[in-house]
Amino acid sequence: MRGKDVIEALQRTLRCKTRRSLAVRLGVSAQAIQDWHKRRTVTPRQFAGMVKKAINCSLVSTHASALRPLVEFFPIARVESRGGAKYELFSTKDGRGLHPYRSGLRQEMEAGRGVYIFFDSRGQAIYAGKARRTNLWGEMTSAFNRARESVQTIKRVRHPTNRIGYRTSDEKARQIQETAVPLHELAHYFSAYQVADGLIDDLESLLVRGFANDLLNIRMERFTRHRKMRKAKRKKRARRTTKRKLKRP
Repeated sequence: MRGKDVIEALQRTLRCKTRRSLAVRLGVSAQAIQDWHKRRTVTPRQFAGMVKKAINCSLVSTHASALRPLVEFFPIARVESRGGAKYELFSTKDGRGLHPYRSGLRQEMEAGRGVYIFFDSRGQAIYAGKARRTNLWGEMTSAFNRARESVQTIKRVRHPTNRIGYRTSDEKARQIQETAVPLHELAHYFSAYQVADGLIDDLESLLVRGFANDLLNIRMERFTRHRKMRKAKRKKRARRTTKRKLKRP
């Protein structure tokens, strides 16, 4: 096997247009790729050595990009969206115009997917979620405004909001009762992490299961392996049911 054939096959398989980009992908120098290209024959041992280097380079790259903190314990300063239909986590503008730090943070959140955590005023985690199909900014804004009456409740008293005169509790008893509240009334800080696509589900499951007694999450997430096992069991039961139906006269 000629070195030229090996290099060209690797370029096609890894979709590298140039030898330099192939060198970066394999974790070797451009000169090494050039030397390989000139070889008349490539031995199995030499080819195995290149594969080993490529695997090591891939592992290093994966570790470096698997988890990237975007921001941690960022204070929430909720503002109404442009149309006033919902609340956003913070504004990218201040009295002097576009705020460079906040606008940069929003751009990163709009460009990345991963996991996030909301915290209360004491800095304790109250909700963990993931952004796998959409970006972090969009998913977090949705969670920030989502109605979750079954779990997000606190005891409050309903006071009049119109312009009527004050009446004491002797004249008007106002009962303390459970009131549903969205996250934008409970959360004071948030953290956001960009995560490799293949790890998002399991990392969210780890957060939810690890802090099951502290979070307001309704569903107890499963790890990928457990989800696959559960799916396989459902398919197996479905096949058994189908077979029983077919055997009936």
